[in-house]
Amino acid sequence: MRRVHTGPGAPALARRSIEGVARINPEDIATVRERARIDEVISDQVTLKPAGGGSLKGLCPFHDERSPSFHVTPAKGLYHCFGCQAGGDVFDFVMKTDLVTFSEAVEKLAGRFGVTLRYAEGTAGRTSNQGQRTRLIEANKAAATFYRSQLDSPEAAPARQFLGDRNLAERAADFGVGFAPTGWDNLTKHLRMAGFTDAELITGGLAVKGNRGPYDRFRGRLVWPIKDLSGEVVGFGARRIMPDDEGPKYLNTPETPVYHKSQVLYGVDKARKQIARSQQVVVVEGYTDVMACHIAGVETAVATCGTAFGEDHVKVLRRLLLDQDEHRGEVVFTFDSDEAGRKAALRAFEVDQKFVGRTFVAVTGDGLDPCDLRLRDGDDAVRDLIANRIPLVEFVIRSRIDGFDLDTPEGRTNALRAAAPVVGGIADRILRTEYIRMLAGWTGLEQSVVGETVRAAAGKSAPVARPAPSADERDPALQVEREALKLTLQSPELVHNWWGSVEGQAFTGESYRQVFDTVQAAGGPPAESATGWIGQVLELCPDDEVRSRVRALAVESPRALFGDNHDSVDVRFAENVLSRLLELDASRRLREVKARLQRINPVESEDEYRRLFADVLALEQYRRQLREILVVQ
Repeated sequence: MRRVHTGPGAPALARRSIEGVARINPEDIATVRERARIDEVISDQVTLKPAGGGSLKGLCPFHDERSPSFHVTPAKGLYHCFGCQAGGDVFDFVMKTDLVTFSEAVEKLAGRFGVTLRYAEGTAGRTSNQGQRTRLIEANKAAATFYRSQLDSPEAAPARQFLGDRNLAERAADFGVGFAPTGWDNLTKHLRMAGFTDAELITGGLAVKGNRGPYDRFRGRLVWPIKDLSGEVVGFGARRIMPDDEGPKYLNTPETPVYHKSQVLYGVDKARKQIARSQQVVVVEGYTDVMACHIAGVETAVATCGTAFGEDHVKVLRRLLLDQDEHRGEVVFTFDSDEAGRKAALRAFEVDQKFVGRTFVAVTGDGLDPCDLRLRDGDDAVRDLIANRIPLVEFVIRSRIDGFDLDTPEGRTNALRAAAPVVGGIADRILRTEYIRMLAGWTGLEQSVVGETVRAAAGKSAPVARPAPSADERDPALQVEREALKLTLQSPELVHNWWGSVEGQAFTGESYRQVFDTVQAAGGPPAESATGWIGQVLELCPDDEVRSRVRALAVESPRALFGDNHDSVDVRFAENVLSRLLELDASRRLREVKARLQRINPVESEDEYRRLFADVLALEQYRRQLREILVVQ
């Protein structure tokens, strides 16, 4: 049995496993890992598409990127981002995205995939041992159930009437809509009886600390549960419905360890699959608008929660849209055509360039939001509203030139000056040229004049910095070393018979040499594909840098080298890569021996000369044999 070092220098994976085993039965952890498919869990946060070789790819949730470099390999249970180097297994992903401990990640996934956990310290200690995030999520879930049950109470009649008047009542249960009683501490008492502490209720934003103890934050209001991408309740939005309520029209959960209003979108849990499928998202302004859109058949609708649409929202939607260089995704904002709507459109335009795909505006000319529009004109009107969208940049430009008298030279000139910075801010050069032509038509000015004004407003753009190619991309030998290690980690049974011939000196890249040494420490590639093989290698990695390299090699798809045209990884493919690796190593050693041979005087060092000459002949023959294998391939 391998001895696990648990001191300060222990590998993170080993330390993490020890921490989990101290509380949760190791067999249960293994069961959770087996049932929690990494692609299914990550798909809650990221839209994944096939990348070849059984791998999937998407936009990384841990850093902002325009092209997908985030890879997931379900067969290995690993993910790795080639942009920011983040990587790991399904537990690592949950820990990083939800900011939880290892035990909390196991508990969350166990609950989702129906695994009962056994605790070494006894089941009685489970509640006290649970992490803060887990407890707050459970409290929110219990609160949502309580609010839903209260919607049928006599006191909730105004809430039911509100929903009925807007033709939303029949679907209220689908959206988890509930009612917060008017009493001061109805929810607080209920959650206390369920085992939650006052501190947890206050920290979670469900209660407010008062002079005589905590009291309910939401009272006498219609309540919508706000869920994250995985469907967990993280907060609430509450609307005033009582005539004597002097509070704000809408009241939301405050910032908590699990609720960050700049990062959540109401309805995204329901819309995420359709967003990925249709490559379109519709951003509306309220909870009832989201409900109305979904009921009308626009199932990609989401809304911000008490804050303006911002960069964090952009990151969430780009990952769902897989917004990349193909410019396929669409983001449709719904605004009124009044002054408030125009200001909202201008705020949205500030983040427009953060999207690679196209942004549009669906304008309600008579001031009706989607909920009111549906109520007046029916479901078809809501669908038509989205279908008749116009580009956001066009809406902003037209908003800028409205109000100027375009029948006068002064009016046309001032309109151009107002709109020029908008056109100049368009990142796509071809699109910018097209809008210069359109602006010339709208203002009645010469296109050359408009173009000159736009360029002056935009200023001189700095050239886009392109990253230098990596050493791996420049050096063919390093490419071979990389492919050999990928095969060793992903298909060890294919390289097992060759491995005895491979020595550390065959890997000229220091990082690859470290991976080779770690593979050797793990006993070398097994003769058969073994479950847990990569985990064994990860446990023995000397530091995080090597561990990151191993994860990257474990998920990256093999690539054809040196004329290899195999569509899949098989024995012939592996022989090609390994023989090329050994041939390169033999060539390097042959050059070294020949150089030494030239420096020796054959008369003064006859024995050494003969030995080196024999080495040259042996290496040349060995290299020819390896090249013959490559030719046969």
